[in-house]
Amino acid sequence: MDDWYVDDRCTNCDVARQFAPELIGEADGKSQILRAPGGTAERRRLHAAVFACPTRSIRLRSGRVDRSLDPFPMELDDGLWICGHNSRHTAAANSYLLLRPSGTVMMIDTPRWSAELATRYQALGPVTDVLLTHRDHAAHGRRYADRFGARLWIHEGDLDGAPDADRVVRGLDPMEIADGVTVHPLPGHTRGSVLYLADDTYCFSGDSFYWSRAAGDLEVADSVTWYSIEEQAASLARTAGRLRFAWVLPGHGDRHRLPAAEMSRRLRALTERAALLAPRPVDFTAVRW
Repeated sequence: MDDWYVDDRCTNCDVARQFAPELIGEADGKSQILRAPGGTAERRRLHAAVFACPTRSIRLRSGRVDRSLDPFPMELDDGLWICGHNSRHTAAANSYLLLRPSGTVMMIDTPRWSAELATRYQALGPVTDVLLTHRDHAAHGRRYADRFGARLWIHEGDLDGAPDADRVVRGLDPMEIADGVTVHPLPGHTRGSVLYLADDTYCFSGDSFYWSRAAGDLEVADSVTWYSIEEQAASLARTAGRLRFAWVLPGHGDRHRLPAAEMSRRLRALTERAALLAPRPVDFTAVRW
């Protein structure tokens, strides 16, 4: 434990704690090392936290972290990877890669920009689409799309976040954008927030909802709502019955897998809770990670 520490650049974004919650905790508004890793699996999780951290705040007193231990992209499920290397320019959002039956790949939201990382991601298959969930996560979308020769997607409500997008989602109706992949507009967190549903299994929820380790349940970050919590509640009420998924894969907050029927039950319950929420000032410290 004495060799690992968290430096003062930490923004308490929770990314590192998602990867190694048994090794990294929270105290005084930032992450802290709880103990040294024990065994190969824990060392791998700690290095995932190291290389996901957007401020590179998890460090070794004895020297530099070995870059050969970078595990990203890291496979979460068959054909599903998390990109790691979260970016300060996307508020430290998680991003994902999804392999399609054709052998092509979709990127959902973006990691920090790096040509070397782009090459790694392309090794999984040709990337055809970069799917943005909303404006906060758009920072590197154009660069990745151009590098891949891919289409960049965003909703019209957040088009000023990616004004040169190749595909613009319009209105509130769900739309199939590829075989087995549907976009569902969910205005609330921002005017143009959407989620992407793939194969009735994977829900890339952006910042519309997430899995809270603290609550052990699906939650909305009502203390970080830029557009309207009332609209977010209405979006959930309109959309929840259309969604079937086993994985929730958010931009912020934890990801989690449950049987689809249990996820549906929890999403219905979240919809009921969200209907009771009132507007409040933006307060990042109030999020229940």
